[in-house]
Amino acid sequence: MISGMIMVFIAIWLYQSAMKAKLENTVMWVGGGAILFFFLVFLFQYININILESFRASEGGSAYEAINGADRKNQGDFTGITGILKSLYEEFSPSLFSFAIIAFLRLKYITKESFSVGNLFSGLAEMFQRIKQSFKSPE
Repeated sequence: MISGMIMVFIAIWLYQSAMKAKLENTVMWVGGGAILFFFLVFLFQYININILESFRASEGGSAYEAINGADRKNQGDFTGITGILKSLYEEFSPSLFSFAIIAFLRLKYITKESFSVGNLFSGLAEMFQRIKQSFKSPE
């Protein structure tokens, strides 16, 4: 759900950046960026799952799951402050890493500006201002 909302914002951000840069194939950049974001989120989630399962492998493996049930294997993993931090990392890291990659590719191929943190995330404030203005009724 969170990744889907971020993907919509990325599509709007790429569209506005491509229009500002006066690219001819704006829709291709937006579609390609959204598809790449979706793929990267899937890839990072897969990596996170494999990392998490590698830590849990010492807990008994498939024999433990078959005897006691796979749901009991997770019983103590996400409790306490470390569990909350694990959950937050698992939820947000794929979207944040994918967003950073898309921002870098946008900077390199769409806007073609020099690399800096300001340029990397430029246009985000303007995008949210335009979204906010779109909800105001015309008078």
